[in-house]
Amino acid sequence: MKLFVIGYPGEMGGANTEAWHTIKLWRRFGVDVHLIPTWGADERWRARLDAMGCTTHAIRPEELESVPGLAGTPVVGFCNAEFIVQAHRFRKLGCPIVWVNCMTFLFDHEKRFFAEHGPADAMVYQSDFQRREIEPQLAPFGYKPATGHLIHGAFDPDEWEFHPRPHAKGDVFVVGRAARPDQDKWSSNTWPIYGRIQYANKRALMLGMDERTHQKLGPPPVWADCLRPMAMPVQDYFRQLHCTLPVNGGARENWPQAGLEAMATGVPVVAQNLWGWPEMIEHGVTGFLGDCDEELAHFTAMLAYDEDLRMRIVHAARERLASDLADPETIWAGWRKLFATISGNWQEESQQPRREAA
Repeated sequence: MKLFVIGYPGEMGGANTEAWHTIKLWRRFGVDVHLIPTWGADERWRARLDAMGCTTHAIRPEELESVPGLAGTPVVGFCNAEFIVQAHRFRKLGCPIVWVNCMTFLFDHEKRFFAEHGPADAMVYQSDFQRREIEPQLAPFGYKPATGHLIHGAFDPDEWEFHPRPHAKGDVFVVGRAARPDQDKWSSNTWPIYGRIQYANKRALMLGMDERTHQKLGPPPVWADCLRPMAMPVQDYFRQLHCTLPVNGGARENWPQAGLEAMATGVPVVAQNLWGWPEMIEHGVTGFLGDCDEELAHFTAMLAYDEDLRMRIVHAARERLASDLADPETIWAGWRKLFATISGNWQEESQQPRREAA
């Protein structure tokens, strides 16, 4: 099986990181992956992709039609606006279009393309919540539910060291979150909620804030440290936390990468009992889900006072991540079914796992 990814992996953003993990999964199962960056390739990422046997076609937009092997080959876009801008050209080349929308709404450029050229040949949803939200929005464009596929976002836990930071009662308890600096990712109630955590020796450590988020949230309290986007590697950031408390301010989480990263690292998640979070977290077993600000603060304080509980949570979450949420066989089965629906020349028997590429 051969396919093209339109776009490129990156360090920041759920779609960019999901693209990386998905490409790794495809290569594990023998897929011939080609990439067309839009429109420049980071050499560090190119070296990683080359090492996995992927092919990068670094071209200008006007050169799309001349890319060897592109015509008639499935193209996949991970929430990439440039993919949608060029999608009509892929249609003319006979390429089946696979669209991975990681949001819970349609952007205006998506609506324009669907209105003019029809829906994608296959839609990928990472959560049931996302599917319930998006499918009614696609109905006016002739969308058929049979072209929709629920496939959890690929994630390789082995890229993350499971090393929960120990905590002794009375010692400083570090809680925080990592997110893009988009205002919708940050709640104006962040500081009041964190302030309600009934544990005197607490610290907040936030990664991904800038002038926009400070304007929305207001001045940080004296017990909070706010880091700019990419101020440190995300792996290093999670190693400093005892708990992550992500509270959104408009954006509705679909299948949050930060939740998977926290589980892989050994950081318990206390999240809003909304959107895609209940599909990712089993309340009281692999994390906590709060129905209000007070519950979010209460569950966080519980973890600060009860180290045995916190350790049970992080170990159960890491186990669930490996056995279910990020199980490569399960996720690959979803992609294999999708490819079978759009590729007439699909040869399922040739798609056996390549363990050496894992």
